[in-house]
Amino acid sequence: MARFRRMEVLRAMIESGLVPVFYNQDLEVAKKIAKAVAEGGARVLEFTNRGDFAWQIFSDLIKWCAKEAPELILGVGSVIDPGTAAIYMNIGANFIVGPVFNAEVAKVCNRRKVPYVPGCGSANEISNAEEYGAEICKIFPGAEVGGPGFVKNILAPMPWSYIMPTGGVEKTTESITKWFKAGVACVGMGSNLITKELVAKGDFAAISKNVTEVLQWIREARGNR
Repeated sequence: MARFRRMEVLRAMIESGLVPVFYNQDLEVAKKIAKAVAEGGARVLEFTNRGDFAWQIFSDLIKWCAKEAPELILGVGSVIDPGTAAIYMNIGANFIVGPVFNAEVAKVCNRRKVPYVPGCGSANEISNAEEYGAEICKIFPGAEVGGPGFVKNILAPMPWSYIMPTGGVEKTTESITKWFKAGVACVGMGSNLITKELVAKGDFAAISKNVTEVLQWIREARGNR
């Protein structure tokens, strides 16, 4: 069962503006990554459903986070079917993210009041997802569907939408500024934030620094210091 309520999760995503994304098949490494992003100031972390027995790693990780990083909101990504969503919710996922929109996943999540952030690539897909209760829609892949310009043009006729790009968000102040000036609610960042090189070197302090830096750029892009 989720430790964090639906509105608390959504508020954390929007207020912080950042959802770090990662997968690692080594539980001990996954713990260090979770600790690093939490120490960097992130409130939310997405563990992607990739690799064999990913759910087992997630199950152990979310138990560990409850004790060692209790303020960190852990959810799961790369979910495309309701069965997988149900498995992860039963072991404590606080939110579900998908690369596509699936109406049955939305229903499963809504029954448990767990946020569902589906992947969308058009105004029609975003509208359909919102009809099924999605408060935040992920545009994926962010760069390929049109980048910040796509977001700006979507929000012109649909200003009530909350959009989170994933893919194409670079770890530069220029990229962050462009996305937030376009009107995104938050951004998902994976390998540009939690790089393979830093993980391989075990430089988790640098990952924390990356997170802190991006959060500062987000505040600046929003006009806050």
